[in-house]
Amino acid sequence: MKKYLLSIMKNKFLNVVLFLLLMMSCYIYAQDNLSALIPMPNKVTSNPNVVLVLRNQVNCYIETDNLEFELNTLSSIFEKRFGINVKRTAESSESVVQLLIDKSLKTKAHYQLSVNEKRVVIKGATAAAVFYGLMTLDQILAGDICTTKQKSIVSIEIDDCPRFDYRALMLDPARNFLPINDIKFYIDQMVKYKFNVLQLHLTDDHGWSIWIERHPCLAGTRFYTKKDIQELVDYAAMRHVQVVPEVDMPGHMVFLLSKYPNLACIHQRKSEKIIGKTGHMMLCAGNEEVYAVMDDIIGEVAKMFKSPFIHLGGDEADIPKNWAQCDLCRILMEKRKYTKPSQLMIPFFENILGSVRKYGKKPILWLELDNVYPPADDYLFPYPQDATLVNWREGMTPTGLDISAKKGHNVIMAPSEYTYFDYPQYKGELPEYNNWGMPMTTLEQTYRLDPGYGRPLSNQRLIWGVMGALWGEAIIDINRATYMTFPRAFALAEAGWTFMENRSWDSFKRRVFPNITELMKAGVSVRVPFEIAR
Repeated sequence: MKKYLLSIMKNKFLNVVLFLLLMMSCYIYAQDNLSALIPMPNKVTSNPNVVLVLRNQVNCYIETDNLEFELNTLSSIFEKRFGINVKRTAESSESVVQLLIDKSLKTKAHYQLSVNEKRVVIKGATAAAVFYGLMTLDQILAGDICTTKQKSIVSIEIDDCPRFDYRALMLDPARNFLPINDIKFYIDQMVKYKFNVLQLHLTDDHGWSIWIERHPCLAGTRFYTKKDIQELVDYAAMRHVQVVPEVDMPGHMVFLLSKYPNLACIHQRKSEKIIGKTGHMMLCAGNEEVYAVMDDIIGEVAKMFKSPFIHLGGDEADIPKNWAQCDLCRILMEKRKYTKPSQLMIPFFENILGSVRKYGKKPILWLELDNVYPPADDYLFPYPQDATLVNWREGMTPTGLDISAKKGHNVIMAPSEYTYFDYPQYKGELPEYNNWGMPMTTLEQTYRLDPGYGRPLSNQRLIWGVMGALWGEAIIDINRATYMTFPRAFALAEAGWTFMENRSWDSFKRRVFPNITELMKAGVSVRVPFEIAR
């Protein structure tokens, strides 16, 4: 036992030494204003011969009070990097920093950052775009350590806008609950890399993490109150992040069915429902009571979240074990003259999406094809035209992209082999149990993702963006959540923001380590990708 403990201590010590050596070796070449930029801006010109020298107090001009949060963000950056105070001034001519809105810029996220010997100017089409410019400025200062220590900024011109508008990460508090303050902490990290959507997987077989006033029995031992959600949504919105709720159906509903067994298919109502172990049970498509309860839930969720979207799941429905054997579902099939039980998805989501629209929201669904393995020829069922589809199944996303392009559906690209961050990052890595044969997804593999798969632009025009999903079975706390997210989220951020012609793996892997150091300084648990420093 003693030898075993000594071995563990020795390994931990060696890991610390390895990390310190890695950091030292990386900073030998990480000494310029481009060395920490993630995602890489799409147009950058740097002039190291021109420098802006700062004084102990910096005046900042903002042309609208709507940029007050951005002013405070700038103040935090300058205090952290230079130990310099920032003061608002009413006169632009007296300012060293200007934060401006320019509505002539081409997209809502388009910003321009200019540093010369006189001042810093950040123009954005919106306050969000100005915020993105500030995140870029902060990374410039993080990378250019020597100049920053001299309270100076090297001249640079950046003209930047994202490849995709929707750049998301997903947390799963249904399986392992995450307190609101931990989710805020997660948001603080994701915005540094210009992510603008956080999807919350609120319900599943394992649990129900949100209070529903009309159905209080759904609340487990830990859940989010309306006040919690309001606090989180406001916090995220201030940082230009929308929070998208997900209530997964008709499958992934064991927890709800344990409270309302009458909503299951008839032959499943007396089945044992063991939370976290029993799977495959679904809401009954032929039971009108299902739609009344779901309408209650959707109505309350819609009021709590400001996002125009609600995600309704639609994935991994075990139709053969449920609808195919249910008398009520058979009656509905006969009434509709259906030949396949999977066609019951049509009336099911007609009802569910009717509620979504009634409460002023737009639907998002996981994309399912008519086969879970190649080949596939079509959707599982005809998706409503106003549904945005998340394209996720391993090895099937190129096919899904092509089909959705033909059908005219907006899509969010989340191919599991590239963007499922609960998958192990390297050989022998976390999670320590692997109960469904998860593949390994390395940092380099995530970086190699081209969300458009090289398809013609006509097939890419309906891609809204990308999403990284962190399923919660092994995510025991926020430290595990950030460890599994970073640095792979760096790679996904660049896939979502930077156009393919401006991306380079060799460049990216040099920019990773300064950002790992920055996150560790902020108390973030991250994985050090030692394999890319060899």
